[in-house]
This record gives sequence, structure tokens and C-alpha cells, in this order.
Amino acid sequence: MRNITEKITTLREALAEAIIVTSTEIIDKIKSNDLPKKDILPIAKAAGFLAVKNTSNVIPHCHPIPIDGCEINFCLEENKIQIQVLVRSINKTGCEMEALHGVSIVALTIYDMLKPFNETICIKNISLIHKKGGKSDFTNYNKVAEKLQAAVIVMSDSVSKGTKSDKSGLIIKEKLNALNINVKHYTILPDNIEKIRTTIEELVHKNMHLIVTTGGTGLSPTDLTPESIKPMLDTEIPGIMEAARNYGQQRTPYSMLSRSLAGKIKKSLILCLPGSSNGVKESMDALFPYILHIFRVAEGWDHHSKEYKKIKNKLK
Repeated sequence: MRNITEKITTLREALAEAIIVTSTEIIDKIKSNDLPKKDILPIAKAAGFLAVKNTSNVIPHCHPIPIDGCEINFCLEENKIQIQVLVRSINKTGCEMEALHGVSIVALTIYDMLKPFNETICIKNISLIHKKGGKSDFTNYNKVAEKLQAAVIVMSDSVSKGTKSDKSGLIIKEKLNALNINVKHYTILPDNIEKIRTTIEELVHKNMHLIVTTGGTGLSPTDLTPESIKPMLDTEIPGIMEAARNYGQQRTPYSMLSRSLAGKIKKSLILCLPGSSNGVKESMDALFPYILHIFRVAEGWDHHSKEYKKIKNKLK
């Protein structure tokens, strides 16, 4: 089975469809419930619900997932039955196989109950109509990412002295580069409030879009990153690190001890991540590329601000 531990939990939805072709006479008998096997559609619907909930038991590579909603609908036309199964799940992986399995079993159940009365009955066009949710719905940020310039700062006394090699900063660089974000600045600093603030001020002055730091967010006496940067923020954004800590907490109980921080200074977004390589990797996986929506919103805000100024000037 595919490893999905790095995925985020989102609302997933899938709609599958199947068509049963039969005779006009059979359709009329289904409508009037005038067949020896009564209640054909309710029985088929019950079979569909069971199939949806048991998909992972019969398809080996399917992950067992919670089913948070399932709708089964029928449309009876002149000589066919249209079946649609809609499945919803809040989970790390999609529910399209559950929808397809469910609609297949609904169709087979109807086929089984109708075959004694219509030898030409057939099942056609089992297909996935649409699906949504998951990473693919939240990752269309290529155009935004290509415009960004980023800085990576490693906060560590031991790394700055050369007694320890940097791993976390390189992980950040690698993940940003994979998103086509230009890492223009990379530096290593000691845990020193004055040096940290001076470096951040210089990067903000250079209009750096994204500044990602690693280290100094723990509870040791030398961990000074939050104390250095929090007073500099124009706007703190608590939800960002709440999301990162929640993601990490699902993997290690020590995530709750992190004092990671996020906010904006002028137009620069500051992310202060943990110093451990695992902490950095998990934080980056939790936040990117979804966090780039901030820059998309900022683009829209800048556009509307310019339009607003134009209108205001015309009214003068």
C-alpha cells in the first residue's frame, strides 16, 4: 500500500456513475414495484452502502477510510437506469474507489434481481464523474511561486562555529527549490538577538517575499528566535504554526514543545521553524505549497488597492 503519512487531511468527494440498459417493460414494472423480487432499488441502495464501507476489504491496495457521507440516486428513463453514488470523506486519501465500488455493486445487485426477466440486460459505462479534495485542489501555485524570492536563515551556535553541519536549512532550500521558489539568500547565524534582528531587517528592506528560519524555537536558554522576531512582526499569523504543530503532533508528542512563529513584516512573510531536521521536514510538508495562497491574496489586494486609488482619484 502506498505511504500516505505525509499527506494532509482534507475533505474528499467522489461521484461515480453506472448505466443499466434494460427494456421499457422492466422499467415500468420497477416503477410500479410489480416484480417478484420487490423493492429492487432500496435493496440495491443498501448493497451500495455496504460496498462503499467495505471497499478496502476487497480491493487490496485501498486504504480503509472513514465514510462521512454517501448518497445513492437513481434516474429511471425509457429503457435504462442511471445510478450515481456520491461519497464524502475527511481523510488523507481520496474516496473515488469507494464511489466506483459502490456504484458497481448497486448495478450488479439490480442486474441480479432483473436477469430472470430480461436476458438482454447489461451494465454499461461505469465511470468516475468527478472528484475533488486533496493536494491537487490546493497546489496550483506555480505562477505565484516563480515570482517569489526567499531567504533561509539557520539559527545555531554550533553550526555557526562549524562544530556541527547544517541539515535543516538545506532541507528548506531543497523543498523551496522543488516548488520553483528562488532561494536568493542563505545564511547561518549564532543565537544572538541583535544579529538575528539586523539580518531580518536587511532582508525585509530588500523586499524578500519569504524568510524561513530554522532553529532557536525550543526551550533551552539559547533558543532566542521567538524573542528576537516576534517584536518585529507587524502581523502575527497564529494559524500557520497551529497547523504545523497539529501536523507534527500526529507524528510525535514533542511537537507541542515547539515555539515556532509566523507573521508578516511589511510585505515579507516570516516563518520560524524548529531546528531539528524532522521538525523542519514535517513543518514544510504541513505548510507548503498551501501557504503560498498568502501571496495570491496579496496580489489581489494590491490590484484592488490600485483600482481603489484610481476610482478615488477620479472622484476628486
